Amino acid sequence: MLTIAAATERVRLGPAALNPLTLHPVELAGQAAALDLASGGRAYLGLVAGAWLDRLGLDESRPVERMREAVEVVRRLLRGDRSGFAGAHFTLAQGTGLEYEPARRELPLLLGTWKPRMAALAGEVADELKIGGCANPDMVRLMREWIGNDGVGIVVGAVTVVDEDGDAARERARQEAEMYLEVVGGLDPTIEGRPPLEKFTLAGTPEEVAEQALGLYDAGVKRVEFGTPQGLTTAHGLELLCDRVLPLLRR
Repeated sequence: MLTIAAATERVRLGPAALNPLTLHPVELAGQAAALDLASGGRAYLGLVAGAWLDRLGLDESRPVERMREAVEVVRRLLRGDRSGFAGAHFTLAQGTGLEYEPARRELPLLLGTWKPRMAALAGEVADELKIGGCANPDMVRLMREWIGNDGVGIVVGAVTVVDEDGDAARERARQEAEMYLEVVGGLDPTIEGRPPLEKFTLAGTPEEVAEQALGLYDAGVKRVEFGTPQGLTTAHGLELLCDRVLPLLRR
């Protein structure tokens, strides 16, 4: 990511997302601040509670409380607050702080979640909330209710496959989404029964993908992230996204 920062001038950069179970908030703050310095103030920090962490034997209980504390620690470090912190999950000794001057004392914060309580926390502490693996306008509308703060932008991102052959694009998207569909399909309370592919991927011809994205914007999203592999080949998919999909979204 530092290489991308050095090679670009306008791109917004950040992880979407890290979690405070496998990376301590001191590391989260330090890495985010370093990226912000390297990019000239273009970084954001994306955080999630984490998934599949039970395989590592980690305690996943009280994720909202842990996230609240992690955000507080990160923000204290960025602000230069060395007064210390004592929480149920994280502590900072008095005098602890970053050993360099951050480019900015506050970075945009994105929280990723499908859950109502974490969404409510995002409404309190975040700038954006991301629903990963989602292309469902109904879920976007429900998430807006859960957040309870219209000032927090909603972001969706999903496997994207664009091709002139819409059926081939959807089949590739089905293969790519197979790993996570079992998980996220059960997280969407607006869907009953078998999760339909079109609610969790952006796939089809350029016109069909643009129509999906417009439906998400109409539902209230701030940003749509077109995830990998973008096409049957990434190069052709990116070409179609830039030349044929994005122009249809400018309205």
